[in-house]
Amino acid sequence: MILLDKTTTGDGIVAGLQVLTAMVRNSMSLHDLCSGMQLLPQVLVNVRFAGEHNPLESDDVVSVTKSVEAELNGRGRVLLRKSGTEPLIRVMVEGEDEKQVTELANRIADAVKSAG
Repeated sequence: MILLDKTTTGDGIVAGLQVLTAMVRNSMSLHDLCSGMQLLPQVLVNVRFAGEHNPLESDDVVSVTKSVEAELNGRGRVLLRKSGTEPLIRVMVEGEDEKQVTELANRIADAVKSAG
């Protein structure tokens, strides 16, 4: 959960406090507050790479990622990031259909592997 009016990154403490605030303001239990929330399938693929080259700068990775985002058509999200502790690229895709999300994450991961 990213609350851009509070912080630019995900922060569990800030998110938890905001949920508690919403519960108090609306006199609702956590169960009731979450009843309208739809959870989407999320797939994370870790791709190991070697060397100093950053696969995220590859034209092919950028192109495939844009293609996947277009295919999701605003009904999901894509996140690629370099691990801060290991030589890994983390490929995360979220969307409505688990089979599609898995295929799309693997498509990006394959591009990252080829670039690495």
